[in-house]
Amino acid sequence: MRLIWQCLLVVVALHPLVARAESPPSRPPNIVLVLADDLGWADLACYGADLHETPHLDHLARQGLRFTQAYAPAPVCTPTRAALLTGRHPARLQMTIWSEGSLQRDTDRPLRQARSRHDLPHSEITLAKLLQQRGYLTATVGKWHLGDAAHAPETHGFDINIGGTHWGAPQTFFWPYRGAGRFGGEFRYVPHLEFGRPGEYLTDRLTDEALRVIDHAVAVQRPFFLELAHHAPHTPIEAPAADVDYFQARLRPEYKHQNPGYAAMVKRLDDSVGRVLARLAERGLSDSTIVIFTSDNGGYIGIDGARQLPVTSNFPLRSGKGTLYEGGLRVPLLVRWPGVTASDSVCRAPVVLTDLFPTLLASANVSFPQGLEIDSVSLLDQWRDPQAPLKRESLYFHYPHYYHAPPSTPASAVRSGDWKLLEFFEDQHLELFNLGQDPSEQHDLSRSEPDRAQALLRQLQAWRKQVDAQLPERN
Repeated sequence: MRLIWQCLLVVVALHPLVARAESPPSRPPNIVLVLADDLGWADLACYGADLHETPHLDHLARQGLRFTQAYAPAPVCTPTRAALLTGRHPARLQMTIWSEGSLQRDTDRPLRQARSRHDLPHSEITLAKLLQQRGYLTATVGKWHLGDAAHAPETHGFDINIGGTHWGAPQTFFWPYRGAGRFGGEFRYVPHLEFGRPGEYLTDRLTDEALRVIDHAVAVQRPFFLELAHHAPHTPIEAPAADVDYFQARLRPEYKHQNPGYAAMVKRLDDSVGRVLARLAERGLSDSTIVIFTSDNGGYIGIDGARQLPVTSNFPLRSGKGTLYEGGLRVPLLVRWPGVTASDSVCRAPVVLTDLFPTLLASANVSFPQGLEIDSVSLLDQWRDPQAPLKRESLYFHYPHYYHAPPSTPASAVRSGDWKLLEFFEDQHLELFNLGQDPSEQHDLSRSEPDRAQALLRQLQAWRKQVDAQLPERN
C-alpha cells in the first residue's frame, strides 16, 4: 500500500511538468503591412485632411497607435522600400533613388547624381526571409520596384508575389492594367491579374488578392506576413467616375486639398483597409494580427496633368516628395496590435520606417543574424507605452539626386532633437530649422545659430563617411 501511495505522489508531482512539455509554443502574431504610394502625411482625416474622407483608417487610429512624427527613410519610393525590408539606411544600401532613376546618371546639371543600385542585392537579409525561416507564409501583393526579374520578391523571401515588377507605377489603374504611352514607348503591365473585367479598379483588385492570401494562410494554418503594397495614390490620378464626382461636389475654396481625383483614390485606399480589417475579424484574427498602415514617402505636389491641379498638399509641412523638407519625408503611421498598443494612443517621438524591421522581428520572437549592421531601433517599447524614451538621438537622410516637382537639388539632412540641418551639395549652403517651434520650416536659423549649424554639419559628414554614402560629382 505504501508503495502505491509513493507512486501516486510521483505521478502528481510530475504532472505539471508533463503538461508544460506537451503545451504547444505560443503562435507568433500575423503581420499585415499596408504600404501606400506617395500618400502625404496630411492626407488622412485623422492627420487633418479636409477634402479627403478616410473613415476606416480613422477607425484604425482610434483602435491603436498613431505616430505624429514618423519619417520615410527617403523622399522617394525604392530606397524606402529597400530600407523597410532590411532595417538598413538607403545610403548604406547605396539605393538612394527609384529604380529607373538609377539608370540615368548623366545630366546637364551642375552635378552628376550619385551612383545608386538598381537591384536590391541578394546578399541583403530581408524581413521576409527571416519570417519565412520562422515558418511564416510570406506574401507581397502590389508594388515591388526593387529590381529586375532576377531580383523579384521570390528571391528575397516571399512565398507569394502577386503584381510585383521592376516598374514603379502602372500604365493605368483600370483593367487590364497595361498599355504604352504614359511612360514613353514602354509597354507596362501588372502580372497575375489577368482574369479581370472592364471597369475593374486596381486598388480593389489588389485588395481581392490580399484577402485570398489571408484565406489561404488560414486554410494551411500558418502565421502570415502580408505586405499589401498599393500603387495608390501615385500618378496617374485615376479613380471611378462616381467617386470623383462625389468629391468634386464637396470642394470648398478654403480647403488645402483641391484635387477630387486624388481624394477619390484615397477613398478607395481607405476602403481597401476597411475590407482587410473586416476579413481579419471574420476569420477571428483581429486579436492575433499586427496591422500597420503607412506610406513610402511624402505627398507628391506636382501637377496632375489631367486636371491641371496640384496632386495633393502637405500643409502645414513644407514642400513634398523628392525633397528633404518635412513634406517630402514625414508620413502617416498607424499600428494596431490588441493587447500591446492601447486604443486611441499617440506617439510623438521621431521614428523612421526602417525601425519596423527590428520591431516586427522582436514581435515575432525572431533574432536577426549576429553582426548584421542595421540603422534602426525596435519600437516595441513605444508600442506598449507611447511616452517611453527612444534609444536614439538623431535621424539621417541622404538624397544625392535632383527632383523635378518641386525642383530640388542633391542634399543630405540630419535631425537631432528638434533641430534639423539640411546641406545642399550644389553650393554647400546650409539651412537650419527648429521643428519644435517651426514645423513648417519657414525660418532658416543657420546664420543666427552658426555654431549649432556647424556642429550638426560635422555630425552629418561623419555619418556619411560611416555608412559610405555615395556623393554627387561635379559635371
